[in-house]
Amino acid sequence: MSCHEVAPADGTTATLAVPLVVLVGNPNVGKSTLFNALTGGRQRVVNAPGTTVELQTGTWRPDGPEPSPLRLVDLPGAYSLLARTPDEQVTADVVGGASAVGVPDVAVVLVEAGALSRSLYLLGQVARRGLRVVVALTMLDVARSRGVDVDAAALADMLGVPVVPVHPRRGDGVDALEHAVVATVADPGAGRVRLPVDVADAPPDDVEALFAWVDDVVRSVGGIAPAGVRTWSDRLDRVLLHPVLGVPVLLAVMWGLFQLATTAAAPLMAAVDGLVNGVLAGAVTAGLDAVRAPAWLEGLLVDGVLAGVGTVAAFVPLMALMFLAVAVLEDCGYLARAAFVADRAMRAIGLDGRAMLPFVVGFGCNLPALAATRTLPHARQRLMVGLLVPWTTCPARLTVYVLLASVFFPAHAGTAIFLMYVASIALVVVGGLLLRATLFRDLVRDPLVLALPAYQRPRLRALAASTWARVRSFLTKAGQVIVVTLTVVWVALAVPVTGGHAVADVPVADSLYGRAALAVAPVLAPAGFGDWHASAALVTGFVAKEVVVGALAQAYAVDEPDDPAASGDLGDRLHATFEESSGGHPGAAAAAFMVFVLAYTPCLATVAEQWRLFGARWTLGCVGVQLAVAWLLAVAVFRIGSVL
Repeated sequence: MSCHEVAPADGTTATLAVPLVVLVGNPNVGKSTLFNALTGGRQRVVNAPGTTVELQTGTWRPDGPEPSPLRLVDLPGAYSLLARTPDEQVTADVVGGASAVGVPDVAVVLVEAGALSRSLYLLGQVARRGLRVVVALTMLDVARSRGVDVDAAALADMLGVPVVPVHPRRGDGVDALEHAVVATVADPGAGRVRLPVDVADAPPDDVEALFAWVDDVVRSVGGIAPAGVRTWSDRLDRVLLHPVLGVPVLLAVMWGLFQLATTAAAPLMAAVDGLVNGVLAGAVTAGLDAVRAPAWLEGLLVDGVLAGVGTVAAFVPLMALMFLAVAVLEDCGYLARAAFVADRAMRAIGLDGRAMLPFVVGFGCNLPALAATRTLPHARQRLMVGLLVPWTTCPARLTVYVLLASVFFPAHAGTAIFLMYVASIALVVVGGLLLRATLFRDLVRDPLVLALPAYQRPRLRALAASTWARVRSFLTKAGQVIVVTLTVVWVALAVPVTGGHAVADVPVADSLYGRAALAVAPVLAPAGFGDWHASAALVTGFVAKEVVVGALAQAYAVDEPDDPAASGDLGDRLHATFEESSGGHPGAAAAAFMVFVLAYTPCLATVAEQWRLFGARWTLGCVGVQLAVAWLLAVAVFRIGSVL
């Protein structure tokens, strides 16, 4: 039995003799559903060591008089251990005992009753690696609807290992699976798949003998579907996968996701923000006033730390809704169909149709769009899409577009804003083509081949457990980055660099933050807005684009307009500044400013989520490229605009 590190409830780490059990199977065979049924809420999402491939790990506590915990890991779906993708490589490494995850004691291999050949091929490869196996036979009801009735007892007799029919959604067979796994873990001689000698001794890349064995097993246990059987799922697919009829359905679903990320989430986010930054902040302020705490301490706790906590908390409803929506689409079986319908459009930048979802969500908010990249099956695809998502323009940027367009292009404000969305799409397409030609040349343009999962009713308990695990991961990882950074920003705003001002009672221009903005301003001069008011707003916009308009108002010491289109005194001051900084070409400078806002880093929360998903190196590189591209495009727009 292997020894593995486990994390007790108190957060410490201990090394105990806890057996490691891994779930192995093809994509869409019910692994995640079974994982949720076995672990409940005792799970977390981590990256496989040295990769950006996500793994779900959890604690499985089988029932019994003296239950012993099992460490359970849900491996990425794989069709073969002869890996062609980073995800399959992670699965192959773990199964082969060559991963820092640990050496598995037992593999629970999920075998889909309606796709026996494909599942048994993977099972045979796992057995060749010497791993002990328990088979979970899934989707028997779907197989029967297609005329396939697999004999589980005959399959167990041929394989020589336990075969347990399970229905994870209803919990059927879970107890029997627990007993089979516990018994196999306890008996070192159990769980050895009975392979013919020519199959067991063949080299890993010799699959002919393995295919012959798979074919023999399938024929022996009734795994061949009769010809001509059509189900209601087939009839529904005639509409959803139709090259013409399927497109409106896809657009309606994408529109629904966009609305969820904007209209539906907005009041929930506002309520949470009001609770933290209103009620809780008021209570903290009252408590500090009661003990006569210094003003700087109140500012640090309320405007720094608590503001950061409020920002993180406000994103929780949005992230939870998006995680839940994507999980529902995936669980019910539609997401794979959407990928087929969108495939042709996404081929333009070397991606397949599954990349459509994150990009559409990105126009609602970049943060859940990054979370939606988990629907992509390959880590390199997830990384490439995650690098492009920040160029999808979100509603937070829209407030800046509306202000600038109404001030500088009042007769053509709508057209100017529309062009920003066109530019956003162009950035994604051109950026995708450049990435495919440089850093992602290893992405092969294979035809999209998907095993369409059966349509099923989503299970609320499993969805809730999966959603909470991912929200918790966001809170503990990305949330820390956001809170710390916003606290540092407050300190920079509170520290005076000239005499005559107290800490936390200093005009922006005389603060450390204002002087930093003044130092940055000359860099922006070639783009026509080399003024500290503009640079200060852009630096603040790195935290959140929603506050750019407010930062401009604060820098000019005027009231922020309730409606950016009715800019009032702020618009007049901004026009005068751009008139001076651009040398008499304020319109060109405004257009350059809008392009810069589009192209540079969207917000701190997005950066934190990229850091969580892809690591520091890719995130910092992405931020650097975004700043460089934003500067180059802004300079180009200003130079061309000033001539025209």
